[in-house]
Amino acid sequence: MLLSTFAFAFMNALVKYLIHYPTFELVFFRSLGTLILTYFLIRSQKVSLQPNQPKLLILRGVVGVTSMSLFFLGIHFIPIGSAVTIRYIAPLFGGVLAVYFLKERIFPFQWVLYFLAFLGVVLIKGFDASISLFGVGVVLAAAFFSAIVYIIISKIGKRDHPLLVVLFFMGIATLTGLLGSINNFIIPNGYEWVLLFLLGFFGFFGQYYMTKAFQNDEASKVAPIKYSEVVFTLSFGVYWFGEVYTLTSLIGIALVILSLTFSVLYKAKRIQDEQSS
Repeated sequence: MLLSTFAFAFMNALVKYLIHYPTFELVFFRSLGTLILTYFLIRSQKVSLQPNQPKLLILRGVVGVTSMSLFFLGIHFIPIGSAVTIRYIAPLFGGVLAVYFLKERIFPFQWVLYFLAFLGVVLIKGFDASISLFGVGVVLAAAFFSAIVYIIISKIGKRDHPLLVVLFFMGIATLTGLLGSINNFIIPNGYEWVLLFLLGFFGFFGQYYMTKAFQNDEASKVAPIKYSEVVFTLSFGVYWFGEVYTLTSLIGIALVILSLTFSVLYKAKRIQDEQSS
């Protein structure tokens, strides 16, 4: 999971560095690289390309590329550390949506933790003029669509291979990015070709190692480590881009991470207690 979060953090930093490219062009290159690597992995593992639930796979792709595009757009307006933290509010939206669509429960104390996490987002914006309210809103929208992705993936379950799910997602995202940037496509210069394709490279390995982590250990133990992506990305923001975070913003970031981490651990503990009683 640490390898996964570092790969995603480096991808986030590259998006920020390449921010002079249109959002959809960044979506195109990020998706194309991952699409190619995923296809070769599918062929090497001899995974069937015949989907069992094509409608859900297409829906996952459409919702996923919407979330990705909004997140890349939001990075234009706010520091990457803040953007990643706000995107991680997705479990809050996901928990609420899961109650209605997956019939899951939210324990009363989780509502307190969700409130604290949302309060953290408010503190991140705070009175810091460098953090755009529009940017915060865009990334919150990205988090909401990310939460819908969680619901769709839960509906897909194990009836379709995880690599096939990623392939559909990246295929739809590549097509969307291409169509969205076709009228204002910027031809990359020199080494930026490499950086653009590295978006897909790090995106692929971030996804791959995250999947491996969840396959090899309990979700309640692995999921909290995913929030280290915020720390890695924030570090890139400070040392690579010279971003400055106010004390209020740092408190807000910590509040989001701690609240959502405790929510995962608390829910796992409650379910374990109920199963053993």
